[in-house]
Amino acid sequence: MNDPPGLSERERLRRAARRARRAFVAALAAPVRRALEDALAARAAPLLSSGATVASYWPVGAEVDPSGLDARIGRLCFPRITHDGTLAFHACPRARLAAGSSGIPEPPPEAPEVTPDVLLVPLLLFDAAGGRLGQGGGHYDRALARLRAAGTPLAIGLAWDMQEAPALPLEPWDAPLDLVVTPTRLLDFRRARPRAGWPR
Repeated sequence: MNDPPGLSERERLRRAARRARRAFVAALAAPVRRALEDALAARAAPLLSSGATVASYWPVGAEVDPSGLDARIGRLCFPRITHDGTLAFHACPRARLAAGSSGIPEPPPEAPEVTPDVLLVPLLLFDAAGGRLGQGGGHYDRALARLRAAGTPLAIGLAWDMQEAPALPLEPWDAPLDLVVTPTRLLDFRRARPRAGWPR
């Protein structure tokens, strides 16, 4: 499939990553996908302390489904997109999520707003330095910049192994991940030297 002319390198990468991830997941038999996501959840579970407030997400398309971790989380919260395009996090069980303005299920407005200690972060691509390429809206980048200015939340990317890229064309506002968990690996970037311009 040919992309329209004039796309930036980042948008071309996003389009290619979406196609590759969609094809990868479509080729998985349902029991195989469940087994991979169970393996990822088992690898990620020790990172979540019982007293932590953990922000999860509703999987869209071929994203890794993080729901296998819900029962292991002390206090679960989910994002809502605010009027200024950033994310606010509200304590809410997954069963109470309802379709939001973007069509993605989110907490009801009356759910209490909380500050997460840990964020489980979806992604299109990650690289060997903890760089992340998301969907392009910048929601998690802005949320992580805000949260990191006030504390030290742990950002954990959840991904299929095939979503790793050798290097990504990142911008100063792209918020890095602290860890990435895949069905086969746990990658810890916290001791790596941060890229210039990355918030820490």
